[in-house]
Amino acid sequence: MPVFFTPDHEWIDSDGATATVGITMHAQDALGDVVFVDLPAVGTTLKKGEVAGVVESVKAAADLYMPAGGEIVEVNEALRDDPSLANSDPQAAGWFFKVRLSDPAETSSLMDKAAYDELVKSL
Repeated sequence: MPVFFTPDHEWIDSDGATATVGITMHAQDALGDVVFVDLPAVGTTLKKGEVAGVVESVKAAADLYMPAGGEIVEVNEALRDDPSLANSDPQAAGWFFKVRLSDPAETSSLMDKAAYDELVKSL
């Protein structure tokens, strides 16, 4: 499945039933050096748009929002140990968590890469 993006600069890569979530390259550029991530607990159920965690950098702190609702099934422990992964590889090794989607159709309202790239250009 394709990767989708939120206006809040999260990405979500879904196989239909589960999805991996992280922050975009633009988000990590804006934040600067990430020094801490607060990830949701496995088993937590969150709705689309709810705060799932916090990313702290040397410049700022930012909330991480759920791009689609569901249950957290895994968190990236490597990211907890080395938050700089969010900077060096935000859309691969720097992923934040995996979620079992309660309604996979919620991703249809998100942006594709072309639309997200247009959003970023306008900022």
